[in-house]
Amino acid sequence: MAKAKFPIMTLTEAAADRVRTLIGNRPIAGLRIGVKNGGCAGMSYTLDYAAEIGPYDEVIEDKGVKIIIDPKALMFLFGTEMDFQTDRIGSGFTFNNPNQTGACGCGESVALAPASEAQIEEARRANAAG
Repeated sequence: MAKAKFPIMTLTEAAADRVRTLIGNRPIAGLRIGVKNGGCAGMSYTLDYAAEIGPYDEVIEDKGVKIIIDPKALMFLFGTEMDFQTDRIGSGFTFNNPNQTGACGCGESVALAPASEAQIEEARRANAAG
């Protein structure tokens, strides 16, 4: 298991509260976040309960919540802030992702460009220095 040393992803307090509520007392390792191909814009976010942490998973702990990132999604989620919003017609998790280059009109899928190795290396160096 790789423990993230730099902020691959962060959560707002609202997102952390909602994840804690959803997890409750379930015997799980954390909330797994990933991306999959599909939808009219090309990709969509995935959320699921993780029974275990894989050897190549990235683990982020933010505001007391354990987030497990699928290694294939890492380059697409780098720098993302996850939020939980409620409005008059519904509620759900939202993603403020600097790698997003577009979205479909219905809001179900997004176009994402992977973060570069240079961006990730720069974040690692900044974390090591600070």
